Amino acid sequence: MTARPSEETTADERVLSAETTMDAVTLRVGDLENMASYYASALALEPIEERSHGREVRRVLGRGGTPMIRLISTPGLPGVDPGQAGLFHTAFLFDDAAALAATVHRSADDPRSRFVGSSDHLVSEAFYFTDPEGNGIELYTDRDRADWKYDNGQLRMSTLYLDPNAYLRTHLDEAVVAEGPRRAGRVGHVHLQVGDIATARAFYVDALGFETTVATYPGALFAAAGGYHHHVAMNTWNSAGAGPRAAGLGLGDVAVTVPGREDLDALVARLRALGVAHADTGRAVVTDDPWGTQVTVALPGTGTEELLAR
Repeated sequence: MTARPSEETTADERVLSAETTMDAVTLRVGDLENMASYYASALALEPIEERSHGREVRRVLGRGGTPMIRLISTPGLPGVDPGQAGLFHTAFLFDDAAALAATVHRSADDPRSRFVGSSDHLVSEAFYFTDPEGNGIELYTDRDRADWKYDNGQLRMSTLYLDPNAYLRTHLDEAVVAEGPRRAGRVGHVHLQVGDIATARAFYVDALGFETTVATYPGALFAAAGGYHHHVAMNTWNSAGAGPRAAGLGLGDVAVTVPGREDLDALVARLRALGVAHADTGRAVVTDDPWGTQVTVALPGTGTEELLAR
């Protein structure tokens, strides 16, 4: 994928709308009941809808009616391979420090969680866990955009130590913990493992239309719409040289929401110009990245019926 969209294409048609957001991530899981109870306990997600689809059982969980994760029961598949392309982590975004601290507390308190670390990224504060089947999780809140800094046009991000105990002492509020799923949450970004950065850039930036925000971090690329720090990130830290994904548990779909049909039309034009195979359902465009990870770009208002049918 070396061609670029025609120079006659307007700048607005080359990039995703500034109103682009991320939607519920799909995971293929081996033990649906254990994974659903984990996300309910550790992240205070509540079941929204469940449906059988052939031999598969699909369950959507979220907060306040907002879908945040879709679990597809596919027992019998190989477990998550940490060295192949796929999911590095799903990043769940919370509105404030109290909501983040409450979720971190719940996650740390669940014996099925594995705490991986915490970081101050300058644009955000984040805590990392691994779920019972090996899928990465980030729990984070953003700093005010007015406080973000830039170097030569690129967003300044870092990985500084963030003391988890001090953060909880400062921000943990038992009343907020008790609110559980009544406190809003959503998918803020998705961080992927890829085989190489140049190929990832050609797909996620040139084809999908995200804009690069940080390209100087070793072995990684960060990209977003509308000036956000990142909606997608791609790294080769564990997966350099990885080829197409084998069938297995883990990431099933990365979901992106754009505001209007004109945004899907512009996306289809970019994909056609670059020869990227895709399907257009009218409300969504579905394609695979170079490693076989499905990406669905859809219109707002995706109901659980539509989400369960994907």
